[in-house]
Amino acid sequence: MSNSDQSMKSVSNTAFIFPGQGSQKVGMGRDLLDFPVSANVFKRVDDALGRKLSDIIFNGPDDELMLTRNAQPAIMTVSIACYEALKEKSGDLFPVPQYVAGHSLGEYTSLYVSGALDLEETAKLVSLRGELMQDACDQNPGTMAALIGLDEKAVYEISRQTGTYVSNINTDLQTVISGDKAAIISAIDLATSRGAKRAIPLKVAGAFHSDLMRPAADKLQNYIKDLKFSNPKIPIIANCSAKPLTQTSDIKEELIHQICNCVDWNKSVKYMINSGVDSFIEYGHGGVLGNMIKRIDSESNITSVDTTDSINTITS
Repeated sequence: MSNSDQSMKSVSNTAFIFPGQGSQKVGMGRDLLDFPVSANVFKRVDDALGRKLSDIIFNGPDDELMLTRNAQPAIMTVSIACYEALKEKSGDLFPVPQYVAGHSLGEYTSLYVSGALDLEETAKLVSLRGELMQDACDQNPGTMAALIGLDEKAVYEISRQTGTYVSNINTDLQTVISGDKAAIISAIDLATSRGAKRAIPLKVAGAFHSDLMRPAADKLQNYIKDLKFSNPKIPIIANCSAKPLTQTSDIKEELIHQICNCVDWNKSVKYMINSGVDSFIEYGHGGVLGNMIKRIDSESNITSVDTTDSINTITS
């Protein structure tokens, strides 16, 4: 449902945002089949991948959807189905965003929306990324934890002392670390002793955005270097640098870099706000990014597009 009272007519200085892994849920996007344009997105992705990913998205089972090789293309597909449905129903009122941005995997969804890749190439790239990251998880077992209530400086010090990695800076006081399981346990204990409000182990397949993902980054680089991108029509805010990407060479470098490095969502959002963005439209299940943005800047307008009802409400 929309979290904003604004209609599509009055939205200005807008950014489109796309969620990452962890926002998946069996059944997400099923009602979007009411829109032929969305149904076509699911079909085209199935055809591009040569398998019925849509069946896993709509029907599960949950443990199958949770696998990295399925979760990543599933989340991307639902986000794009939401985007295409709202775009079609809004017609001439559909806003042209100032920026697009995605959290981790969501950065790949931005490639399609910005015009850098077509749907089929985006689906193949995300599917490969998921498979390679799944393999890296098996090769280098690890995990992640969320630290709430400590600032960035304190978290980096804990990371240094425990041999863990700072993987996501989501808000000023919400950070995610990654590493091998023993190191994460040590980091949780240390964070708790230093005043963290919460230090929560995450149910994830591995230590994403850390050096433990290096095998995936190396193999994906070989694929990406030969992939033909177009310069994006809309600037993409990079996960790692929080700066606009407008050239294909920079996009390729960012996509490889972010697999083993920190997603600075906090800085990315602040960059967009400081550049004049006051409204964010989140495409995809869960509304996680909108909640983060509200903690970063409570004045921002957030609209979540994840169901037929939300699309009908926004366009009514």
